[in-house]
Amino acid sequence: MEKVENSQVKSKRDAFKERMKGKYPDRDFEDDEVFFGQINDDYDDYDKQLSGYKEREAQFSDMFSSDPRSANFLMNWKNGKDPAVELVRQFGSEIKDAIDDPERLEAISEANKEFVERVAKEKELDDTYQKNLQESLSMLDEYQQKNGLTDEQVDEAMGLLLGIIKDGVMGKFTAESIDMAMKAINHDVDVETAGHEGEVRGKNTKIEEKLRKQKKGDGIPNMDGTNGGTGSGDNKKRNMNIFDFADAAK
Repeated sequence: MEKVENSQVKSKRDAFKERMKGKYPDRDFEDDEVFFGQINDDYDDYDKQLSGYKEREAQFSDMFSSDPRSANFLMNWKNGKDPAVELVRQFGSEIKDAIDDPERLEAISEANKEFVERVAKEKELDDTYQKNLQESLSMLDEYQQKNGLTDEQVDEAMGLLLGIIKDGVMGKFTAESIDMAMKAINHDVDVETAGHEGEVRGKNTKIEEKLRKQKKGDGIPNMDGTNGGTGSGDNKKRNMNIFDFADAAK
């Protein structure tokens, strides 16, 4: 008889969980709350995207229905044809009539002005982006060397930041991102508080040590007028109280 090896068949749940781990490697999907919470977030995101696609599709559909030439113009442009030539090919004399119409000349001039300004702004933004990117990469190299980080650690940190940026562009903010921001905001306050608490503990330790010595007897005679003391005169001394020890600890 031919020997048949039984291979373990992965369940649909395990297969889907493995797929989610590939998409979100930093999440613990063994916790069902985290697992189903992420699924719910993804469905919300998909619904938003799908709604946007449907709205844009409806707008294009209405435009194409109102004038089929617009669909031909866009398709030919997409296929590599010259858009200026295709504009004339599809709309013919309407383009020339619009340009020659004095009443529409101002609107055409304004549209051209907006076009030029938009192109200039896009170039300015692109130049700024490239400049900032080069400075950021140099800073990142210095930071990595200074802190002794591996390439994997830097990639993980940058992946986290890029994920937050991407979510922000999409209007999505997670509890983990907010926790990270709150920890960053409160970091200096926490350090200052910890330093103050350490200073107080140090002073308390000194006071407690002096009190222990006083209780055991540290060789200092009691000059408060009892147990053989004179109880008067310039040489009379009182017992040190807690405030004296606090002053001594400063």
